[in-house]
Amino acid sequence: MSVRLYVGNLPQSFDAKELDALFTGVGEGIRFKAVQDRETGAGRGFGFANVDDEKVADAVIEQLNGHVFAGNALRIERSERRDERRGNDRRPGGAPGTPAVARKAVNKVVHSDSVEEGAPDPRWAGELAKLKNLLDNQKAAV
Repeated sequence: MSVRLYVGNLPQSFDAKELDALFTGVGEGIRFKAVQDRETGAGRGFGFANVDDEKVADAVIEQLNGHVFAGNALRIERSERRDERRGNDRRPGGAPGTPAVARKAVNKVVHSDSVEEGAPDPRWAGELAKLKNLLDNQKAAV
C-alpha cells in the first residue's frame, strides 16, 4: 500500500522536473501531483506525493522536510486520509463510523415574516423610504 505525503509551502510557480529530481534523489517510486486552482490553473502552494514504500516515505520526510526549494522551506508530512480526520468533517453525520459533529445553536433571526404593528417590514424598509421621498416630492411640487 502506498503512503500519501502532504508537500506544502511550494512556490506559486516552480519547475516540476526539479521537484521530481529532488524526490528521486531520496528514492524511487515517488509520484507527485501539485494542487492547482480550478479557475485560474495557478498552483495553490501545495501538493501530494504518493510513495510506494514506507521506508522511502520516512526518508523523504526526514531529508526534505524544511529543505529550501526555490526559496521556500518545504513542509512534508504524512497526509491524513479524509475518513481518518477527527473533528474536521463538518457535514452532519460525518464520515462513516464517526459521530456526528453537532452544530452550534444560534438563535439569530435574520428576518421575520411577522411585522410588529406600526413598524415597516424590515425587508422592505429601504424601498419604503424611497417611495415616501418620491411621494413627498410629488406633494411639494403640486
